[in-house]
Amino acid sequence: MSGSAPKPGDWYDHEVDIEAFSDKRLGERLRTLVGQLARSVGAPIPMACQDWANTKAAYRFLSNDTVGEAEILAGHFQATRNRATAVDGLILVLQDTTEFTYKRADPEKIGTIGLTPVGRDLHGHIERRKICGLLMHASLAMTLEGLPLGLSAVKFWTRSQFKGTNALRGRINPARIPIEQKESIRWLENMRQSVELLGRPERLVHIGDRENDIYEFFCTANELETHFLVRTCVNRLAGDGRHTIADEMAKVKVQGLHTVVIGTGKSGGQPDIAELELRYKQVRVLPPIGKHKRYPAQTLTVIHATERTTPAGRPGINWKLITDLPVTSLQDAIEKLDWYAQRWKIEVFHKILKSGCRAEEAKPDGQQARQFDRHLLHP
Repeated sequence: MSGSAPKPGDWYDHEVDIEAFSDKRLGERLRTLVGQLARSVGAPIPMACQDWANTKAAYRFLSNDTVGEAEILAGHFQATRNRATAVDGLILVLQDTTEFTYKRADPEKIGTIGLTPVGRDLHGHIERRKICGLLMHASLAMTLEGLPLGLSAVKFWTRSQFKGTNALRGRINPARIPIEQKESIRWLENMRQSVELLGRPERLVHIGDRENDIYEFFCTANELETHFLVRTCVNRLAGDGRHTIADEMAKVKVQGLHTVVIGTGKSGGQPDIAELELRYKQVRVLPPIGKHKRYPAQTLTVIHATERTTPAGRPGINWKLITDLPVTSLQDAIEKLDWYAQRWKIEVFHKILKSGCRAEEAKPDGQQARQFDRHLLHP
């Protein structure tokens, strides 16, 4: 029966820390619940628990005010640390954000992640409805070979937490708003948490997309003595401040070519081959205007990978990466491209949560439990 108690030695024994809870019985309940859900991936809680007693116990656990993500994830974080300690070499720490949306009559009980237009009123004004949900920013640790080691940091929040900051954007330059008042602080917090958990910051490389192109993130990495590799979208001032990064990179000649396989072709299963022109240079990068007194200039490496010809049926590749790591050869540049290409794996992780585990179909208000109860009474 899928609702039966887990056996000692099951894999989730290492992913649950019973000692993290104020009451060990809560830890035991989490271990049981994880085992039940693992044997019924994607199933609603009542179906995974199989009987009414286990279902009620699961909902009591989830509604307990003393239980939060810190206690639930404590065991997994420790397991991630143990796995990271057991491997040699550099570790990539992939960061990304995803949204979980829910259908609720009262979205404020969970939180909101934005507004969506639903039509126009009698005066022609656009009417908007609050989108109920949560945002999750995760850091996934993995080896250079692509072996996932587990999560090293997670942050949950709703847009209401930064309502005041969002209102400021229309009045002042966003670059002048302190990072501590912006949602983008999550990138720095996750990096700090990952370094604290995994230790040996010099062997960690934190990887993010263009949303992670944050100067404060670069400075925090330097402060923590760890490393980063980020896809850049900001054309910052460089050198003596009288030109930009783009100006410097425009003068760099192509230093080599690199061929990558993007996928299969539209017919016959032929692979889609892209030939990239690579340029790289060490650049003195300046902080944003208005923050130069708070943050120092940094010497970073910029890598440009541009597809030689315009492909048919898809956008051409045009990656612009920035890193604190040295790049002194074509092989170094290709290596960094390969590392950044691993970033898609955290997107796969988010897809698994939504499609495989059906996280957005969860009913934390107990609706599924009530439906299951009615089914037992009136099969």
